[in-house]
Amino acid sequence: MRERITYILPPGAEIDSSSIQVSKDTLKFHDASKVYTEHRITASLEELPEEIRVVLQESHELHVRWQSESNYKSIAPFFSRLPAGLHVFYTPLEATSEEGLCKILKGIFSSDLACTNVGDSFSRPSVLSERFASSATYQLHQELKNLKSVVEFVEKNVCKEAAGCSEIAAQFDAANYADIDYDAISHALTITAFWTNDIPSIQSATKEIKKWHPGGKVEVGILSPQKADEPEELSLGGYLTVLGEDEKPSGTAFSFPSRHHGIKAMKTIDTYSIRFQEPMGLHPKMVLSFSANTLTPPNEDCALHAYLTIPSSLFLDRYQLADPLFLDSQNLHSLRSISGEQDLEAPDWITDRWGSAALLELKIPSNEQLDAPWEATVPLHLRYLPPTNSTTSAGYRDIQTSWPAVFWACEAEEGLKMSVNPFDRTNLGYDGLFGPKTMFYHLQAPHRQYQHSRRLTAQLTVPTMDVANVAYVSIGTLVAVTMGFSWILWKLRYVFVSNLEPAHRHKAQ
Repeated sequence: MRERITYILPPGAEIDSSSIQVSKDTLKFHDASKVYTEHRITASLEELPEEIRVVLQESHELHVRWQSESNYKSIAPFFSRLPAGLHVFYTPLEATSEEGLCKILKGIFSSDLACTNVGDSFSRPSVLSERFASSATYQLHQELKNLKSVVEFVEKNVCKEAAGCSEIAAQFDAANYADIDYDAISHALTITAFWTNDIPSIQSATKEIKKWHPGGKVEVGILSPQKADEPEELSLGGYLTVLGEDEKPSGTAFSFPSRHHGIKAMKTIDTYSIRFQEPMGLHPKMVLSFSANTLTPPNEDCALHAYLTIPSSLFLDRYQLADPLFLDSQNLHSLRSISGEQDLEAPDWITDRWGSAALLELKIPSNEQLDAPWEATVPLHLRYLPPTNSTTSAGYRDIQTSWPAVFWACEAEEGLKMSVNPFDRTNLGYDGLFGPKTMFYHLQAPHRQYQHSRRLTAQLTVPTMDVANVAYVSIGTLVAVTMGFSWILWKLRYVFVSNLEPAHRHKAQ
């Protein structure tokens, strides 16, 4: 088992080597109150519980991404973003069981996951170009507020009596995001988690890292962002230590191409926010609002995109979004991709798939419009939902959807090797819809404005049938149908009588 722990200090912060103490199997960092943390653990199949090992052996690749609904401020090199919730990207080997993956996902993450088997519950991501296709075969997204169930599973089935393992697992519930990766080539499972520097449960002035796994390897990096020489690169400098091998930290400085970047030119981090137009009704409209002077593209060839994961209770109408005039009126450029549940008439209770994923290219303001706020509207539609039976919320039901990930997609220069980035993050759903040399400049939701809630999800109160009024609806429907049928008969009688009169006159002559 291998561990890599990376502490990132805020830009401009100096790292004092005397604050780092190294002993045989322990490292202490005494100036850690403001650090961002990434913790990566790599384990072989033999080190995993049998039920997980069986599922992985039936997988060609499996990528699990969990994004917290809490907002946070990004830092280099951890700029990538996803809509909040649990994302699963999966490619099975041939002739494998479809139920095994759903069973293990429910056992680890939540028994409430709407997952029965891969064929019914997962969707197939779009392939925009066979040449650049890099997406997994299947995709799933579910609402998941925390990782408490994951912590319990790891402590019970992986850590067992290893105290150091339990301490690490307990921190995962406070993570801003967590990744799990497996592929049939490496036969290794990698778990990665990231924490910002403003999480009280893990904040401390001193960080102590111990080598808890016998025979394992622990690498510790204490780094801070530096100014890169090239715009496509990120640069870090600081100290690296391998526990049990190094007697003191070694100084280092390195640069690497990165596919994910922040918006360096922004004077404010309040770049975009989400709201829904009122009244909501059966056709909720998501409005993406951008502050003035925030939509200047990093390069001339960049396009602004929004990547949405839409629950099964809502859907996008791909035919509506194929109309250029309608798109222009909503400040949208095009629907680049949509996959998942697309039946426009199906009620929510008969849809098996998790929902749908969509990539929208947004229209950007002209130079004359940059000084004013800018809005783009995404028209959603509500499926028929199961009726309610409550005196407090009769006729209404709450549903939740995640904020989209918003970014500029830009073409990178030829020859860049993104894979040399030690912090590279791929298989995010949207990156597979672009070429391998695409760079993503992520816009950040406002951090200061939402300190009270800091949620990157929206709760919608939408209309549905009230069981208490079913009798009135039935009677009303019966009356309407009866009156309509009677009116039709009356009109048919009028036509029949009108046709008989000429016939009688003809006979009389």
